[in-house]
Amino acid sequence: MGSAGPEPGASVFPPAGRRFFKYDALGNDYIVLDPADWPEPPGEETIRRICDRHHGVGSDGILWGPISVVPTCQRSGVPTFALRLFNPDGSEFEKSGNGLRIFARYLWDRRLPTGPNFDILTPGGAVMAQVLDAEGAHIAMDMGRLSFLNADIGIAGRPREVVDEEVTVAGLRLRIVGATIGNPHCVLFLDAQTPEVQAELGGLSAALAHRLGPGLEHLPLYPNRTNVQFTQVVDPHTLRIEIWERGAGYTLASGSSSCAAAGAAIHTGRCASPVTVQMPGGEMRVEIAPDRSVRLTGMVAFVCYGEVVA
Repeated sequence: MGSAGPEPGASVFPPAGRRFFKYDALGNDYIVLDPADWPEPPGEETIRRICDRHHGVGSDGILWGPISVVPTCQRSGVPTFALRLFNPDGSEFEKSGNGLRIFARYLWDRRLPTGPNFDILTPGGAVMAQVLDAEGAHIAMDMGRLSFLNADIGIAGRPREVVDEEVTVAGLRLRIVGATIGNPHCVLFLDAQTPEVQAELGGLSAALAHRLGPGLEHLPLYPNRTNVQFTQVVDPHTLRIEIWERGAGYTLASGSSSCAAAGAAIHTGRCASPVTVQMPGGEMRVEIAPDRSVRLTGMVAFVCYGEVVA
């Protein structure tokens, strides 16, 4: 194991078979399954088994790609690589900031892009990747545009921005901000809650995410469930968050969650771009332009490779 990725075409790659490649982004780990080895996407049972941390390899999800794309999805002269993304429970999802940076690092390790700038097509839209160093350890992603509109998020009801929306979870009346950057998010600012609720929450902690995350993930407001960010403002350019990820549970870091929390903080006047988002696994930099387009920058490390034999 090590931080350096395998050399392209070198003997460190196991022979073609049911290979896997595992990478880590600040404690958020994903496994890449290449269609060269897995012509069909893995089934739910296989995904659960591979992602299981006791009986499998252990992962926050599966990235299946690169898969072929139709020419209309490509920008002129820019390489495009497509993938599908799966949660550890086998469900498919739209987009992941850390997962996409990990996928970009895998492509870079295999020397598939012709240069440091290339596009990645996801079910949640296309993103632009930029590899910032020769090793591929430092990667930026142009993630697309944030929206707080209920129709964009997939939330029913009158047209509105989902800001300071009131919900009830575990008997607590909470205020949340809903957002999407191709996948749904529920941002809970501690300072937005009443003093009584703040006292009940007891401050930002992993225990808080475990306590309220499942209920917020399954809010009826979100028909396809949601990712959840428990958020504390440190200063105008710094946030701390704890994350409950849809289909994965408690997570040490998340790129799209960082984008959603930072975007919600800027939109509600709590912060200004750029925002450093601190998580238990490390920190990422989020830059948000006036049109709400988002650039995410952080580290990625190669962990290991192997073969699924059963």
